Amino acid sequence: MLVLLLLIWKNKFKCCGLPLYDIKDSAGGIIAFRYTDLVRATKSFSEKLGGGGFGSVYKGVLSDTKTPVAVKKLDGASQGEKQFRAEVSSIELIQHINLVKLIGFCCEGDHRLLVYEHMLNGSLDGHLFKKRDNASVLSWNKRYQITLGVARGLSYLHQSCRECIIHCDVKPENILVDAAFVPKVADFGLAAFVGRDFSRILTTFRGTAGYLAPEWLSGVAIIPKVDVYGFGMVLMEIISGRRNFSPETSHNTSSSSSSSSYDVEYFPVQAISKLHSGDVRSLVDPQLHGDFNLEEAERVCKVACWCIQDNEFDRPMMGEVVRVLEGLQEIDIPPMPRLLAAIVKHSGAALQCNNK
Repeated sequence: MLVLLLLIWKNKFKCCGLPLYDIKDSAGGIIAFRYTDLVRATKSFSEKLGGGGFGSVYKGVLSDTKTPVAVKKLDGASQGEKQFRAEVSSIELIQHINLVKLIGFCCEGDHRLLVYEHMLNGSLDGHLFKKRDNASVLSWNKRYQITLGVARGLSYLHQSCRECIIHCDVKPENILVDAAFVPKVADFGLAAFVGRDFSRILTTFRGTAGYLAPEWLSGVAIIPKVDVYGFGMVLMEIISGRRNFSPETSHNTSSSSSSSSYDVEYFPVQAISKLHSGDVRSLVDPQLHGDFNLEEAERVCKVACWCIQDNEFDRPMMGEVVRVLEGLQEIDIPPMPRLLAAIVKHSGAALQCNNK
């Protein structure tokens, strides 16, 4: 299948690193690189930017244009090949300011590499969770800009592409930010393509624990609402500036209370409870020292809690999310998801037991 795919595009690529057709006619084109080109561009893969389950990403510079790039070197014969196919297959379907641009690829022997535009400010998780020395806290304005940009990118994937594309792995690590902190959704290795004549697709691919919608676990065919759920979980982390669950806290508690502490530390439980009690202010990252727009914070919290509803049909479409975040549409306070209600009930019962 991969060979067929490349043959179909043979009129567009040549291996010297330049597109065969005029750059003006192709929005830049997609480049087929030689492996030696990428070894040279990355200085033998010496500067690692990050990594994941499918491989590692390295910083590089294209010798002809001096363009900085991020080169993903895929590992694993089976999963790496699947991710390579998924990402290269999407190149002509996705063109949006909030989706990372794929510059080219290498398919030579056993080598499978993907070349992306380099995002100067890295991934969102680095700004929310991995505070560096002398690094400034991500301002509320930037957080809101990122929230809206990611929503627009996902809305484009779901509703504006020739085929509906389900990303399947929405998380802070797959949201990159450029020099101006414009967000770009990245990593389409798990993406699923849904024809416009179909509403669901059955896939064995699954995303990352902590961002998985409940229906993933039941094995049913999925719809784009799995991305909506993951987006809602990301919104929670943007609000608080920390992971939704912080295991460090429960590790410091006594064994008799660790179970209840473990549950209480799950941020989505706090978020929906505080939203219902009208205390969203206390949810916002304390490192902002109160410097945020409360109306926007309440809007983001409402959207997040709607996005993580148990029933996929209770979650909004991403187009609706964009309108709400733009202030063009109002949204009600959502109900407590059944799963979170069960956690609250379990936590309360554990606390009563420990106090006896």
